[in-house]
Amino acid sequence: MAEIDFVPDEHGGVTVTVDGHPQSHVDLQDPEGLVFEYVQHMAAVIDASFPRPDPIGATHVGGAGLTLARWVHATRPGSPQIVLEPDEQLTAQVRERLPLPRGSRIRVRPQAGREGVAALKDASADVVLIDAFADGRVPAELQTSEFFSDVARVLRPGGLLALNCPDEPGLRHVADVVATLRGSFVAPQGPSLALIAMRDVVKGRRYGNTVLVASDRPLDVEEIRRQVLRWPFPSGVLAGATLERRLAGGRPLTDAASSPSPAAPDPGRWRAR
Repeated sequence: MAEIDFVPDEHGGVTVTVDGHPQSHVDLQDPEGLVFEYVQHMAAVIDASFPRPDPIGATHVGGAGLTLARWVHATRPGSPQIVLEPDEQLTAQVRERLPLPRGSRIRVRPQAGREGVAALKDASADVVLIDAFADGRVPAELQTSEFFSDVARVLRPGGLLALNCPDEPGLRHVADVVATLRGSFVAPQGPSLALIAMRDVVKGRRYGNTVLVASDRPLDVEEIRRQVLRWPFPSGVLAGATLERRLAGGRPLTDAASSPSPAAPDPGRWRAR
């Protein structure tokens, strides 16, 4: 059985850890105060695409402390949200120690991502947010053309997929994932794919998280950049021809030929949501 801990900090927040590895940071008094950079990047994409405080339908693949689901509820009250989190022990302890806000429409299903997405109705979500790990790596089955096609089925027209995809310097795995996304998300005009990451990661200087964004409509890249700049971490956004050049040579991943994301050089250091 996994060892689950709730570690308070001096600012009033709590870090949820599993077997000593950080999973989430939650601040019950300030659900809009996101700590981890890639969670901020996901929030920036949502703010760039959907006006506050209008509700949105959000599906989360991976839940842990439910940080981003709490943020969506705080910024867009009444949003119907489904969280796919297979670790029932973790969910039970999170609910007990870090209760969800009253009136939230957050529903946690004890299902793995692939199984849970397959059970969702067509055109039932505005955003699908994928932040799921097994042994510190994004599972191979959550990065294939078959899976992304199923996500596209679940999204409403104009909906967004945002995927946390960590990688090593060079971003070769990310290049493969972007090539895979390109087969499932095509906008008629303008860029339908974007990458957000801290500048050192974009420049290939170190291992780190990237957030990959995909849609069937052109992305408002300049608005995404503006929203990213609202957060404190120095980050970059790649899209269009720049993204194509930076990640040229990627090969689409399939159920028959895929692999998990690379492991972090320091296990657990980047495993937080």
